[in-house]
This record gives sequence, C-alpha cells and structure tokens, in this order.
Amino acid sequence: MSHRLQIEDCYRRHPEIDEQEIVAPLIGLGLPRTGSTAFSCLLAEDPAVRVIRAWETIKPCPPPEAATQYTDPRIALTATLIARTDAMSPRMKMMLPSGPDSPSECQSFMGYDFKSQRFQAVAHIPTYVNWLNHEADLTTTYRYVKRVMKLLQWRCPPTRWRLKNPGHMLFIDALIEVFPDARFWMSHRDVAAVIPSVADLYYEHSHPYSDQLDKPCIARMNTDWTTLGMRRLIAFRDRADRNSRFFDVHFAELQKDPFPVIERLYGFLGEEFTPEARSRMQAWRENSPREKHGSHTYDIAEFGIDLEALRAQFRFYTERFSVR
Repeated sequence: MSHRLQIEDCYRRHPEIDEQEIVAPLIGLGLPRTGSTAFSCLLAEDPAVRVIRAWETIKPCPPPEAATQYTDPRIALTATLIARTDAMSPRMKMMLPSGPDSPSECQSFMGYDFKSQRFQAVAHIPTYVNWLNHEADLTTTYRYVKRVMKLLQWRCPPTRWRLKNPGHMLFIDALIEVFPDARFWMSHRDVAAVIPSVADLYYEHSHPYSDQLDKPCIARMNTDWTTLGMRRLIAFRDRADRNSRFFDVHFAELQKDPFPVIERLYGFLGEEFTPEARSRMQAWRENSPREKHGSHTYDIAEFGIDLEALRAQFRFYTERFSVR
C-alpha cells in the first residue's frame, strides 16, 4: 500500500507520466518450471529491450533514471534482501537464482491491486485462491501494472518491453484487454517434471512463514490453477486469429541450444537479432549454468502426486502442443 501511495503521489506531481505508451510488449506465459526464467534472462540481455528488474519491484519510487540505473542504491538493498532470502530458504537459489538486475515477474505490481499469486505462494488462504481464480476481475490489476510500467520507462528507456509471468494464463482475457497489441511466447515441458517442481517451489516460498505445511495440499492447489489456466489459454488461442500472436518454446530444445530458438523468435517479432545482443546472451549463458547453485531435488511421494494420473489430466495440453 505504501508503494502504491508513492506511485500515485508521483503521478500527481508529474501527470505527464501518463502520456507514456506501452507498445506491443512481448509476454511470456504458460506452465511454470518450463525454462521460462532462464529464457527471460537471456532475452533481457538485449540492450534494446526493457524488463522489470528485481530492484525495481522492491521499491519502484522514485522512478529510475537512465543516468543512475546501474548505481541506484536500491540495487544494494535488493542484494541484501536476496541474501536474507537465501539464508531463510537456501534451496531457493537452486530453483530460481536471481540478482538485483535479474528480470522479475509483475506479481509485486499486481499485488498493488491486491490480486496476485504472490499471496498464495507464502500463505494457506484457499478462499482467496478460489476468489482470485474464479471471481476476481483482473482488468484493474493489469491497468495498474501498466501504470507502473509507464512510471519505470518515463526516465529510463528503452520502451520495448519483455515480460514473463506464468500466472497470466489464468487471466488472459483481462491481460489482452489492457495490452491489446501484446505478443506472447509460451514455454512447454512434460507436466510430470513441472507440477512436482512448482509444488516444491511453493513449499520453499512458504515454509519460513509457517510451522505446519501440507505438501499434498500445495500440490493440489498448483495442479488446479495450472489446469484451469491452461484450459483458458488454449481456449483463447483457439479463438479467431489469436494463435498467430504466439511463439512456442519447448524445454528440451531450449536446453540443448537456445540460440536457434531466439533467432526464430526475433524473426517472428520482425526485429533484428544484433551481434551485441547475441554476445551478451552467450555471456549470460556461460556464467549461469543450470546447476550453478546445486541440483534441485525433491521427493514426489511427499506431495502425494500420481504421475500417471497427472499426465492423464493434462493430456488435453500435451497432445495439443506435442509435448513429450
């Protein structure tokens, strides 16, 4: 709430911020734990694009400025907060390694409208989850996310946005209403690797805040929202010409060599994949091996997941996109 008040105060003092335009953002969505974080980090290395950086989610005001964007004191603050998180949840960096400049999802900004999956990731609130998934109108939420994006780009271009949030598939109709010219990339992976991993991620998020966690309940919640979201997203893609807005990315191909995939994506966007962008992406990949902080392991049995039943439940998805 304090961040929202600061944003509104900034708009009151500088109403010209609202004249900023967010044009044709590229948005990543689909199932979580599909290589989407690594892919978004690679795309963020292009100096011609803009992302939501982790330090900007911690404290978006005062608005970042181009001249100080690499020395802003919020960068050091964010590094301290990340270190604190690593101390509380040491396995987190195995699952979602990040730094102050890493691209971040817009969950924090969605929280300014009190509709965000960040709340269900740290607390057991089934009535809130049901309301968010089935009753809430996310149109106002995405309008506020757009409001924050305008603030961020006001004095700190570029303005060619790259976003990523798997949860968007639940609210795709509201998202496209606010960002009508958006294009999307959608990542794919075997659900038997996805659902247990995301359940374990939620466990790691929430265990510092509770002394009694129900792992099967966490798994069911994630199975439910990803199933619902995927059905909504497929229905959206199958309407009219909307499928042409999407670029599909398969986990296995991405892990083998992401650069042919990225080249095709830039062709899909009609944008130039410059040598500088390629070089920076290559450097990031070499400095960020998949198991840099250790291997992410978990016991599927503790989450009560039946893999064959899970695959059967998601067959509508795997057959639609030829997911192995």
